[in-house]
Amino acid sequence: MVLKKLEPSHLVPGYLVPKITKTMDKNKALVVFSGGQDSTTCLFWAKKHFKEVYALTFLYGQKHVKEVDLAREIARKAEVHFDVMDVSFIGHLGKNSLTDLSIPMDEEKPEGNYPNTFVPGRNLFFLSIAAVYARERGISHLVTGVSQTDFSGYPDCRDSFIKSLNVTLNLAMDEQFVIHTPLMWIDKAETWALADELGVLDLVRHETLTCYNGIPGDGCGHCPACKLRREGLEKYLENKRCDNVIMC
Repeated sequence: MVLKKLEPSHLVPGYLVPKITKTMDKNKALVVFSGGQDSTTCLFWAKKHFKEVYALTFLYGQKHVKEVDLAREIARKAEVHFDVMDVSFIGHLGKNSLTDLSIPMDEEKPEGNYPNTFVPGRNLFFLSIAAVYARERGISHLVTGVSQTDFSGYPDCRDSFIKSLNVTLNLAMDEQFVIHTPLMWIDKAETWALADELGVLDLVRHETLTCYNGIPGDGCGHCPACKLRREGLEKYLENKRCDNVIMC
C-alpha cells in the first residue's frame, strides 16, 4: 500500500494515511445538518463551493424533533439532497439536558465543567456515520458547523478533535475524506456576516432553530444558544450599520 501525507491543514502533523484507492467525486459534499444557524450557514457555504450537496440530519433523542422538519424544509428550498438517520441510542448513553426531560438546562456554563447541554459523543458519532454514508455515495468532502471560537467548552467542537477524527476516518475506511469547518475560527457575529454574504441572512434568522427550548427564529431569548445567537446578530448589525456611515 502506498502511503502519503495529507495537507497539514486537514490532519494532525506526522500522521500518514492510505492513498486513495478508488474514485471519489470532488464535486460533491455532505453537510452534517441540524437546521440551526451554524449548519444552515454551512449548507449554503457548501452550495457555493460544490456542485452537488447532500444534507444529513440526525434523530439522536433530542427533545425538540421539530428541528428535523425545519431542516427538511430548508434543504428543500436549498435544492439539496436530504436524508435523516435515526441514532437515538446516543441519547441513552449519557446524561444531558438536551435528551433527558428530567434534567433542567444550565443557563450558564458551570465553573470548571461543561454545561449539561453537552451531549457526549454526539459529533464523534455524527461525523463517523456521515463518513460511511458519504463513502457509499462516492463523497469525500464532509462539512460541519463546529466552532472553537464559540463552543461553550464542548471538547468535540475543537479543531484538534476534528483533525484527529479526520485521520481516524481515513485510516478506518482507506479513504481520503476532508472535513471542512468553515466556522471553526469565526465568532457568531462573523457567522451572521457569512450568512449575509451568502445571501441567506433572512432565511437563517427566521427559519432556523437554534434554541434549546425548541422555538424557531429568534428563539426563547434566554437559553445559552439564544443568547449567543442574539449577541452575535446585534454585533453584526451594529458593525454593518457603522460600515454604512462615515463615522460610527
